[in-house]
Amino acid sequence: MRRKLRLGVNIDHVASVRQARGTSYPSVIEAARECEDAGANGITVHLREDRRHIQDKDVYALRKTIQTRLNLEMANTPEIVKIALDVQPDEVCIVPEKRQEITTEGGLDVVREMKRLAKPVAKLRSAGIEVSLFIEADKRQIAAAAELGAPHIELHTGTFCDATGMKAKRELERLIHGAVYAHELGLEVNAGHGINLGNMDKIIEIPYLDTLNIGHSIVARAIFVGLKNATREMLTRIASYNGGRHG
Repeated sequence: MRRKLRLGVNIDHVASVRQARGTSYPSVIEAARECEDAGANGITVHLREDRRHIQDKDVYALRKTIQTRLNLEMANTPEIVKIALDVQPDEVCIVPEKRQEITTEGGLDVVREMKRLAKPVAKLRSAGIEVSLFIEADKRQIAAAAELGAPHIELHTGTFCDATGMKAKRELERLIHGAVYAHELGLEVNAGHGINLGNMDKIIEIPYLDTLNIGHSIVARAIFVGLKNATREMLTRIASYNGGRHG
């Protein structure tokens, strides 16, 4: 059965341009509207602890204005969990976070962090917020996510996207096997990190995908063609998805 793949556009780097000069522009609200007008199924933002791009006020304003779905990427810290409970996004994706990193590096270690994650995940779910965990395509991590009660996972695709040759082939197979295993456990499978137009043909071989969350490549492409067109280009590329080769 053909499966429609959804696109969530991450607009963090629209805020990065704004924060570079401390101006009030470009507006993340306008950026979200452009993406939605182009057909995006949701908007993703990462409220980092150091507030390097998205600010608290952005998250509250987006909650009031977007017409699709708001996905809040967040670290598992009391401050950010409290904000998430107040904002009430449609979904949160809990990610690992280091102050020194340029972007999120690798997946959350759910196996090691089970005790720390249990209470926040339960609180968020009790508030009616869908919870996703950003993890590697590793059976132990996937099983731990299911045990924790998170209904969604987001597979970290960055290692595949950065690889070449046989390593890329191995990483793609790992993602495929991870998605199959997650589906068998009843988890909804999303994917993200490093995805662009150049590697999309391989990404859509991954089965059982619900949503791709893509940010940097869309915002970068928008410099040349505009945000609506960049979003539409990505939507056109994912429209051929049929559930992956196992679908």
